[in-house]
Amino acid sequence: MTIVLITGASRGLGARTAQRLAGQGCTVFAASRKPDRSGRPSSSGLDMRPIGLDVVDDDSVAAAVREVEEAVGSLDVLVNNAGIPGTWAPAEQVQPADFAHVLATNLLGPVRVTQAFLPLLRRGHRPRLVMVSSGMGSLTLQSSDDTYRDIAHLPYPASKAALNMLAVQYAKALPDVLVTAVDPGLTATEFTDNAGHSVEEGSDVIVSAALDTAGPTGRFMDRHGSTPW
Repeated sequence: MTIVLITGASRGLGARTAQRLAGQGCTVFAASRKPDRSGRPSSSGLDMRPIGLDVVDDDSVAAAVREVEEAVGSLDVLVNNAGIPGTWAPAEQVQPADFAHVLATNLLGPVRVTQAFLPLLRRGHRPRLVMVSSGMGSLTLQSSDDTYRDIAHLPYPASKAALNMLAVQYAKALPDVLVTAVDPGLTATEFTDNAGHSVEEGSDVIVSAALDTAGPTGRFMDRHGSTPW
């Protein structure tokens, strides 16, 4: 049995990824700030367990670690999916404060959650760490891809570029953990005002990375394969 925890699992890509992994027979801790525990245990027969977790709150993360440890004792896959877009204000109007909450959620959140769950991951089977990034964080795609070339959006791409570097450094620092950064692509969710491909297609690469035990570590992937940093 593969045990997975995914942050930001209350809607969109996180929710669909949690459902798909549970459908593959995984035990999935679907983490969100305000989990709906009314459906537990699931009438569908899937082992999907809502759990409270706010990635910007140390106490919340620590409580989630205790809950997972008491329930199952270890973790095989951690998917850092929670994220926010931040302001779309014109560049000349963006202030340092506009970056603060975005970086706290999209970058420091994964650091906080990874550090807290790492002991449980190291007890798991072929532990995997999945960072849900974006093509918006790819320096190459920002200048070469038609989807992104004309989009100027300061806080979110900066946070995802930093998350990509974090994934590279974790891959080097944690040789016992398979680390993968993933780009779901432009996906039709509330996050994108329903622009892009389906949530099913967007979740493909997250599910694939979560189930992959072969590696190699330190890759940046989209649903078609390797994608440029």
